[in-house]
Amino acid sequence: RELLNAAEYDAFVRVRDEIAGNIGRIQKTARALAELDAITSLAFVAERNHYVQPVLTEDSLIHIKEGRHPVIEQMMNGSDAFVANDTLLDDKDHVITIITGPNMAGKSTYMRQTALIVLMAQIGSFVPAKAAEIGITDRIFTRVGASDDLASGRSTFMVEMSEVAAILRGATNRSLLVLDEIGRGTSTVDGLSIARAVVEYLAASQHMHARTLFATHYHEMTELEGTLKGVLNYCSAVRETEDGVVFLHKIVRGGADKSYGIQVARLAGVPEEVIARAEELAQIAEEGHDTGAKKKETGTQKNTPDEPAEQRTLFAMALASQRASDGVIGKLRTLEIEKMTPIEALNALADLRRMVD
Repeated sequence: RELLNAAEYDAFVRVRDEIAGNIGRIQKTARALAELDAITSLAFVAERNHYVQPVLTEDSLIHIKEGRHPVIEQMMNGSDAFVANDTLLDDKDHVITIITGPNMAGKSTYMRQTALIVLMAQIGSFVPAKAAEIGITDRIFTRVGASDDLASGRSTFMVEMSEVAAILRGATNRSLLVLDEIGRGTSTVDGLSIARAVVEYLAASQHMHARTLFATHYHEMTELEGTLKGVLNYCSAVRETEDGVVFLHKIVRGGADKSYGIQVARLAGVPEEVIARAEELAQIAEEGHDTGAKKKETGTQKNTPDEPAEQRTLFAMALASQRASDGVIGKLRTLEIEKMTPIEALNALADLRRMVD
């Protein structure tokens, strides 16, 4: 047994020494095989899935015709065809695309596929599209999904804001930003304010003019088109039928006027009793908003005993009580400005503004 072990060790040493003497050749061959494996894999996938060769340019243009998600399209059933979409971004007239529309309608898929196509083009791969012209991109920044960091004591919103801060510090006009529902983790007023401020910062000429896909459920964000240069509205198309809604998964020009959240809840299997109550509450909120708007137009603000009070809706921040100057003065006297945080001051200012509207 001892002689056998010694002979085995001698054979191992000879093999080891032989390999050590040729380590340079072996590593060079391994690198060549690895590169060949990667290139042939990309070529195989491109040929099988009908990819096209992208045109890489020195400018900032990202123009994708009939782009597809390289992973999701392979997971589709045979009877379903992946819906292709176009993308147009640059650092002049198409800087920021604001995408509205309901959940499940394809907003996140559209943004992810754009980022993947840009990434694939830059590594030398063909891309899933009919045609693509891709400007050189230095980095791709994403803020998608929701997660917390309990070990570090950071909430979901804190994690989101930390990532947004890193993006705003690091992005350039050569970067691609994919931002999904910024500001959703806090109150409506604060979230909408943060989302709008981020878009204004990205669109400002004195900053980076970074090419951005910005998905949001804040429909007020669509007002920025025509106000800020380079900001355009797109939405995911939806067809309403007697049985509900059909998501077309097509990104088209324009802003969405509804989020179809109740319809999505029905599709998810939420009990019909809950759906019926949600529809009832939504109708009450809409009727209250319409009543308040009509009164404001006619100049009558006082409610009669038979009239319902103005309803507070999620996006239309109107007060139901009668506005009075002495109420504003009383509110001001109770404020301890020196003890307020910036957010508390903004909320208090918003309350005062609603009282005098």
